[in-house]
Amino acid sequence: MREPKPERKFRPDGRRPQRPEAAPADDEHLIEGRNAVTEALKSGRTINKVFIVSGGGDHGLVRLSAMAREAGAVVVETDRRKLDLMSPTGAHQGIIAMASAHDYSTVDDMLRLAEERGEKPLLIICDELSDPHNLGAILRTGECAGAHGVIIPKRRSVGLTAVVAKASAGAIEYMPVARVSNLVAAIQDLKERGLWIYGTAADGATPLHQVDLTGPAAIVIGSEGDGMSRLVAEQCDFKVSIPLKGKITSLNASAAAAVLLYEAVRQRG
Repeated sequence: MREPKPERKFRPDGRRPQRPEAAPADDEHLIEGRNAVTEALKSGRTINKVFIVSGGGDHGLVRLSAMAREAGAVVVETDRRKLDLMSPTGAHQGIIAMASAHDYSTVDDMLRLAEERGEKPLLIICDELSDPHNLGAILRTGECAGAHGVIIPKRRSVGLTAVVAKASAGAIEYMPVARVSNLVAAIQDLKERGLWIYGTAADGATPLHQVDLTGPAAIVIGSEGDGMSRLVAEQCDFKVSIPLKGKITSLNASAAAAVLLYEAVRQRG
């Protein structure tokens, strides 16, 4: 026996609700949440329009409204229901900004940044992450740990969406992200440039406390379900295992990235 289909919700005029025309189909153009919008404005990113919940009295939103106007953005007061319809995350905190498409960086940009800082490169390679919250958390941790960039593949991977931006708490505005067509080729290029490739793997032969992250390094984080793909794993110079004392056999992708990044921070002083 077939289960009944879920009831569809309709507007009073009989039509299904649609996203407002102001919201683009590609949510890579949306920034939502107070931290994310604040950092986007501070970074100088071009913001075209800002939607703020009407009503006033919220000093944080008043300040953001003033910042947006000063940056040249059009500020529109609207009701919370419209923001709810626009919001990909459902956690807009009373503000959504429409920005120009987020620019991706290149691997050359990342290596140049490391050189300008006088530091050994520290990159993060995400092998087909599909969860935007994981990618956002990795951007946030990477920025806090002083990493020079994140590399993601163009296919089978989440991009720089509004959910990623929200999860990054504004780090997306400062952390370079490169989107490459061939991850294996990108890793081979990094190796030719002198970087050591460290992959995270539950069965890794190198325990975390034995790994040397003081030199030029790229840390590979595998996908949520399957870990690193075979071809990517074959390119790793070291497969690093993180000690696990409980009954769960693996860490969340963003947690694994945080462990290795802060081991690199510790070692580099």
